[in-house]
Parts: sequence; C-alpha cells; structure tokens
Amino acid sequence: MPFKSLLICAIMVLLMLSGTLFAVGETIYDIRVVGNQNVDSSLILSALSLRVGDVLDPEEAAKSIKTLNNLSTFSSVKIDSEVYRNGINLIVTVAEYPIVDNVEYNGFSAVKKTKIEELVTLRKGSYWSPQLKNQMLRKLKKEYYSKGYQNVDIKVDEFPQANNRINLVITTNEGKRVAVRTIRFEGNEQIDAKQLKKRMKTKAASLLRSGRFEQEKFETDLRNIISYYQKNGFIDARIADWQLNPRNEKSLELVITLEEGLKYRFGALTVTGNEEFTAENILSKFSLKAGDPFDQEKFDLQLSKAYALYFEEGYIYISIEPEKIKAGDLLNINLKVTENTRAKVRQIHIAGNRRTKEKIVRRQLEIAPGDYFRQSQVIRSQQNIYNMGFFEPDIKLDYNPINNNGDIDLNLIVPDKSAGTANGGIGYNSQDSFVGTLSVSQNNLFGNNWSTSVKWEFGGNTQNFEYDFTNPNFYDSDMLLGFNLYHTEKEWSSFYYKIFTQGASIRAGQPLPWVNRSRVVFGYSIYAKKYRITDMNSILANASQNSNLIELDSLGTQITSSVNATLSRDTRDNVFFPTTGSQLTLFSEVAGGPLGGDFDYYKQIAQISWFIETWHKLALRTKWRFGYVSPYGKSSDVPPDEKFYLGGTGPDGIRGFPDRSVGPIGGGTREIIFSTELGYPIGGDQIIALGFFDAGNSYNKLRDFNFLDFKKGVGAGIRIRSPFGLIGFDYAYNLEDGIWEPHLQFGTTF
Repeated sequence: MPFKSLLICAIMVLLMLSGTLFAVGETIYDIRVVGNQNVDSSLILSALSLRVGDVLDPEEAAKSIKTLNNLSTFSSVKIDSEVYRNGINLIVTVAEYPIVDNVEYNGFSAVKKTKIEELVTLRKGSYWSPQLKNQMLRKLKKEYYSKGYQNVDIKVDEFPQANNRINLVITTNEGKRVAVRTIRFEGNEQIDAKQLKKRMKTKAASLLRSGRFEQEKFETDLRNIISYYQKNGFIDARIADWQLNPRNEKSLELVITLEEGLKYRFGALTVTGNEEFTAENILSKFSLKAGDPFDQEKFDLQLSKAYALYFEEGYIYISIEPEKIKAGDLLNINLKVTENTRAKVRQIHIAGNRRTKEKIVRRQLEIAPGDYFRQSQVIRSQQNIYNMGFFEPDIKLDYNPINNNGDIDLNLIVPDKSAGTANGGIGYNSQDSFVGTLSVSQNNLFGNNWSTSVKWEFGGNTQNFEYDFTNPNFYDSDMLLGFNLYHTEKEWSSFYYKIFTQGASIRAGQPLPWVNRSRVVFGYSIYAKKYRITDMNSILANASQNSNLIELDSLGTQITSSVNATLSRDTRDNVFFPTTGSQLTLFSEVAGGPLGGDFDYYKQIAQISWFIETWHKLALRTKWRFGYVSPYGKSSDVPPDEKFYLGGTGPDGIRGFPDRSVGPIGGGTREIIFSTELGYPIGGDQIIALGFFDAGNSYNKLRDFNFLDFKKGVGAGIRIRSPFGLIGFDYAYNLEDGIWEPHLQFGTTF
C-alpha cells in the first residue's frame, strides 16, 4: 500500500479513537440517546450534568453515568463521542431493565399477602433488576425464618414480553416448620452451659417457647456470650463455629463451638501521654483490684468515666487506647492517651422551634459561644429546654468542627409542640364527688414562655373561677412577674360549713445568683371571705372545737391581707419523670398585723423531695413535707380553711384515706407527711407505673406528734401525660382500717 494511503488510514483510526475516548476540551454540539424503549429521552437528558454548548469534561461524563446508574432503571450506561464540525456529538447508549407487567405468587400460606405487600417493594411498573430480585428474596426468606420455616425454597420464574416487559411468577415451597429442640455448646470448659443459655434470646422449643431460629437475634446472642466470657476474664474468647443440624424434618440442633482461651486476672493499670490531668486523676475513675478476674464490661464502663473527665474540659477529640500487656494469666493495661486539641464553642445554631422564639431557648443554655465545650453544661442545657414542656423528647444535638484548632459549632434541633390546651372534663374526689372542669390554658403565649389560663370548676359543692398570668422573663430580664384573680364557692360538707372567697394576688421573683438553679418569689394577696355554717346542730355538738367557726359565721365578710415568700431549688433531670436530683420548697406567709385585714396568722411549709435511679429504669422518689400555722396579734385562732387537712391526693395527700379525713376535727395547725414512690416508665415519660407508700398526720400541738400514730397507706397507680395535662389513678390500701380507696387526680402532686 502506498505511504500516502497508509497515512490517511492512520489519521482515520486516530480520529475514531479520539471519538471513543472523548475529545477532551471539545465543544458539545449535540447529545442524543439510543437504546431506550420505555424511558423518554428527555428524562435521560435531564439527569445528565453535560449540556449542549459545554466543553467536554471526563469527570462530568463519569458523574452523569453514575447518576443514571443510581436510578436503578438501566442495566448498562455508556457515553461515546463522535467528531462533528469543530467539536463533538455525544451518544448516550442505555440498556433498560424490563418493566414488570404482572406478578403472581404461588404456594404462600404461612406469610399472608398483606405481609408480602408490606415487605416487598415489587409492583406492576417496577423495573426488574438483579438488585430488586435479591432484595425481595432476602426479605421473604427472613420473614419465613422468623416463623420457623428454615427449609423454605423460593423460586422466581421470568417470562419476557414484548416492548421489554416481563411477567413474574414467584413460587414458594415452604417445607415443614422447624424448631430448635436442643442447644449444645462445645469447648466450654470453664463456664457452664446453663449460664451461657441465660444470655441468649434464642431458646430451645418447650411448652411456652416456639424454638424459632432468627438470624439477627442469634447474632446478638453470640455477642452476648462473648461479652459474658470477657466479663469473667476470658478476653480472648471467641466463637469458633456454629451449626444448625437437622435432627428430623421438624427439629434442629444448634451447636455452638467456643474457644475460651486463658482466664486473666487484673494486674496493674498505668497511664501515658496525659498532660491535662494527672495519672492519679485518671486512675481514680477505675476501681478494678489487682488479682480479681478481669471484667471487660466493668473496665469499659470505667473507661467511659475517664473519657467524660476529658469531655468535661472540652477534649472531645480525646483518644484513650487500652494497651493490653499479658504476663502469664495477669493482664496489665497501659492507657495510651492522645489528648488532641481542646474544643471551644464558636456559635450555637438553633432550629426546629417553629412557635417558640429563639431567645427563649437560648435562655435555657448553660453554655455560651466562646466557652470551652463542657459535657455537663450541654446535657443540662438539653434538660432545661425539655423541662419547659414546649418541645418533643427527641431534642437533638450535634457539632461541626470549623477550624484546625478543633473549635466547633453546636447544632441544636428543638422540635416544638403545641403548648396550649382547651379542655373539659369530669373529676372525682371523696369530698366533692364529681366535679366538672372547663379550662383554656397556654403555657407559651406568643412563643414568649408566658403562661396564662382561665379555669372554671363546678359541681355540687364547688364553684371556682380563676384567671392566672405569669411572665418569667419580664422585659427580657430574669425577673418573674405574675398575678391571678379568683372567685370560689366551696362547701365542706364533712365540716358543715361553706366558704365564699374572691380576691387577687401579685407575685415577683428572681433567681438567686449564688445558689444554682434556685429562685425566690415574693407575693401579696388580698381577698374577702365569708363563712356560712350549713348544719348548726352538728357544729354545736362540738362547740368547743368549732367556736372559731361559729364566730366567723356571725361576722359576715372578712378581709385577709398577706405577704408570702417562696424559696425553691430544683435540680431534677426531667420534671416529668425525674431519675436524679432534688426539689426543695420553703414557703412562708404572714397575714394581718401591719398589713391590715381581719386575720393575723403566719404559716410555714417546707417540702423536700429526692429522686434516685435504682435498677433498670426504676426511679425512687422520697418526699418529706412539714407544715406549721399559728395565730398572733388580735386573732385567737387560724381561719379553718388555712389549717391542714390530710388525706386523698394533693399536696397534703395520704392515699388510702378520703380527702381531708386525717387530723383533728376542724383541721390541724401542724402537719408531717412522708411519701415514697417507685416509678417505672412504660412509655417513656408519657406513661408511668408506680407503687407507693404514704404516711403522715396532723396535730394542733407539737407535743402530740407521734411517729407511731402516723396514718399509712400503700398501693399502686399510673400517670399519663395527655393533651389535657397529667392524669393519674391510684388504688391504695388503708393500713389502719383495712380498706381500699381509689383516687383520681389531675396534675402532679409529688
């Protein structure tokens, strides 16, 4: 062949190769799609990151191929180029997966059609791909395995149709349901098989157990077995093998082969690489004793405390690597600490608060921009926000590193919920029988954390109207300001009198800067009272004890003018279901004297509650309440409605006794109450089951006090946080009279 012809052929080959391998940097004149049958070309072109007029970039071409493959619509995607004028045309060649025209299921009995539709995403119009097929088979087999059909066989027959469509027939041979009849261990010389079986959720079939074998559950069992070995010093223990051996067509034997390794005793613990904390500080978090069997679980728990020591000072990138050094059966551990940089908070971003203003959320933060990250402050900030009651429980916190110094931005997501309610209901207590309630309340008015409510209670013995408003951050300060107006008519049928009250009160409060999480609130109240005896004969039968009431009935309307102060401190981790912390309240009121009015008395109440998490989410709550009221000046006795009447529910409740049934006739001037509860969360902090013991009594003289004379009740109850507030029901046994007493209550009283 002449040289000229060879040169022309070589040039043509190079041009062809350049078209196949992309003419990098050439302008794209046109893009066309070939091979598509059911997917419109415009949809394919819209998925490309390349456009006509662009300069060809191989990275963008690869990105476009990846995008099309991710659609799970094409079995293959290829982009070629051809020379056109001074640039190129692109040819996108695709091969589509077939479209499912019809699906038929045969042989399915143990798994219902509704369950199949729930598990399988395969539908008419789906693109039939190997990935979809494998996913479908995996889900169906998992469902069968969970029902005990370990020998199930599922086959898929494919029938291609015109226009790249396909019909599918899925046939199942379920086989016999099988059960694990025996579980046997091999290689367990140091730990008894009974102890290992206790760590497993997979159980051999029995009268009360199905014996089903579920792979995911069993994998957890294997991890639990190894954890138990490591807890007992066998840190090298491993699962060598496991097998499911058929015994017959319905029974399986599960055989687990173990390699226990050596049982290690704890030797010594050392620390290297630490600078921020001394070795003594770090080692103080560990209580392992030399010579004891090495407990991996206990060690990991104590290691987390060492991490928390660093987290509290902002070392969130800390790494503590336990280097295990074996010397015979002794295990020495060296903690290799890499402290890295200390994180400082640059910004705090808040999201999710659609109703609550951001400044309200920020007031609850214990940490601020510019502070070093402290784990305790972050946790307390989350608790403060949730305890406001405006937000869902899933308050999320994350952080993003923002520079090479390790500084971070905190991201706080606080999904808020409705804080307003309008409801009506019927309650019951032993004094008033059934009481109706209509109320409207808003605990986050205008997103400002203002609370307001209008409440009307009505019943045979009660008429109560009350309006209340509180602003805990007056003019964006820490000052609380509030007031309420009320009008009540209350008949105490057990005490043969009725009282009419109307008045108002104002209050102002401020946190105490030198006492963490505390507040003092001062208030002033003025109200008019009128007492009316409803059964004079019964009152005269105890005239000496009711002389004050007889006098009040004759006087008509009387005025009470009083000031009060409340000092409180609340360190509870969760106000709805506390597991740690305490709550202290000290209340003092003085009426009359220089304040004017017709009654002179002073009243003190002290209440302290402790909350402790005991075992497996059980929370122990303990409360003591002390009360004292006394006349002074021109008054010879205290108004009867200011005395203490114990029993039932409420602040002065003793469950197991009717409301206001405990204490002297006409009420007591001294009270002591002890109460303890053991609560368990059934549904988070929304539903709580509890058992309780209440004891207490009321007296007129302190010398009458006697622990042995306490009235006592025990029982069980439930608390439900509903859209209408907290609803509780208790059933209590009166240990003195041997009778049961039901109690229904709204709101919290502990």
